[in-house]
Amino acid sequence: MTSEQLPPAQSGPHSGQAADRAALVEALVATGAADRGAFQRVYRMTSAKLFGICLRICGERRAAEDVLQEVYAIVWRRAGAFQPGRASPITWLCTIARNRSIDWRRAQRTAPAPLLDEADRIADERPLADAALLRTEEAQRLHLCLDELEPRQQGAIRTAFFGGLTYSEIAEREGVPLSTMKSTIRRGLLRLRDCLNDAD
Repeated sequence: MTSEQLPPAQSGPHSGQAADRAALVEALVATGAADRGAFQRVYRMTSAKLFGICLRICGERRAAEDVLQEVYAIVWRRAGAFQPGRASPITWLCTIARNRSIDWRRAQRTAPAPLLDEADRIADERPLADAALLRTEEAQRLHLCLDELEPRQQGAIRTAFFGGLTYSEIAEREGVPLSTMKSTIRRGLLRLRDCLNDAD
């Protein structure tokens, strides 16, 4: 892949959630076989959403753009390890973006980026990208299941996974021991997993 910095691409019209998911799976699998054209399709289909995650966690547009470039470099190298039967393609990509963004923020030793009112949407600030995200089946199912959790579990998971804070930062914010916060999040994630599995 080229090292040239690319701006986030806008998501195009959706022909259907199932078709979008199938197209992304196909493109990721082909990327794993070093198909550069398929890699470009992965970028076009997902860059707006992944940029939204990077921007929310990094808190700076320039930093988010740099991190996004690193995210796609990781995707290019690791696409061959993606297993469609074990994870949704967008979940796999979002995990890479979130982890790399958190790594960047920790390296900068900066304060956590402020949470926005709509932080639970993991969305780019641009309306088209935000609307596209809200239409995805994964987002709808995830937030329905999140709403079924206890308030403390729900808040902790949203803050950790969508706001980019570490467990220790959340524990400090809530004024509870780190072990208590880890236990709260772990129980919430188990309930969330069961809910998502039931929805399949």
